[in-house]
Amino acid sequence: MRIVCFVLLAASLSAAQTQSVPTGNMPGHDMANMNMSDSPATPGSSEAMHSMEGHHMDMGPHMKMTTLRELKPGDKEKADAVVQAARRAAERYIDYKVALADGFEIFMPNVPQKQYHFTNYRYAFENAWKFNPDHPTSLLYEKTGDSYKLIGVMYTAPKRFTEDQLDERIPLSIAQWHAHVNLCMAPSGLRGAAFSPNPKFGLAGSISTEEACDQAGGHFIPQVFGWMVHVYPFEKNPQDVWSVERQMHDHMD
Repeated sequence: MRIVCFVLLAASLSAAQTQSVPTGNMPGHDMANMNMSDSPATPGSSEAMHSMEGHHMDMGPHMKMTTLRELKPGDKEKADAVVQAARRAAERYIDYKVALADGFEIFMPNVPQKQYHFTNYRYAFENAWKFNPDHPTSLLYEKTGDSYKLIGVMYTAPKRFTEDQLDERIPLSIAQWHAHVNLCMAPSGLRGAAFSPNPKFGLAGSISTEEACDQAGGHFIPQVFGWMVHVYPFEKNPQDVWSVERQMHDHMD
C-alpha cells in the first residue's frame, strides 16, 4: 500500500528508509496538504506501511473510524450512486494489465500483502480537492499466482477533513471512513523493531501516546495518512459492499 502526497518517485521509498523524521501518507491520499509532513517520500511512509502488513488492528489505539450516523433521507440513494460509479470504474480494470497501462501503479509489488493497492496519483490529487466517484484513488487486488484479482476500490480524502466533509462525499450512515493514528516511529537505530513480534513501535506497536513515545526516544505522529474508505462493488449485500470488517482485515492482515 502507499498513501500519499502524490508525487512519488520510485527512489523515494529507499530514501525514506535512511532519513530520521518519519511522516507520510498511504497509497494515494492527502494531496491537499502539500507539505513534507504529508509526503510518502518522507520517512515513515514505507515503514508505516510495512508495519501494518501481517497485523490486525482490531480498531485499537492506532485506528480511528468515523462515527456511524443515523440514516437520513437521500443517504441510500447517494451511496448507491457511489457504488454504481465504483463498479463502472472497477469493471474497466478487471484485467490488471489494463490498469497498469492506464497509469495505475502497484505499491510495493515485491512485498507480500493481503491486498495490493494499484494507485493512480492523478486521481489521488483530484480526490484531495473534489470527489469524483468515477476516479477511485486505488484499485484493490488480491494476488492469485502470477496474476491479480480485482476485489474493490479505495477512495481517499485529506486528513484535515471533518466528519461532516466526509459525509458529503459518502454518507456516514452507510460507510465508515478510517484513518491510522497514534504512530510512534522507532529511533533511527531501532527501525526494525516495528516489524518484530509484539513491537513497541509502528502501527501495530504498544506505544500509542506522545508521552510514551517521547520516553522511548521515538517520533510521534498523531495521524499518519489521510482518510480512506474501501468499496467492494461486486458484492450483492450492501453490508458486504461497505464491510468495515473486510476493510480492516484487507488493510492489516
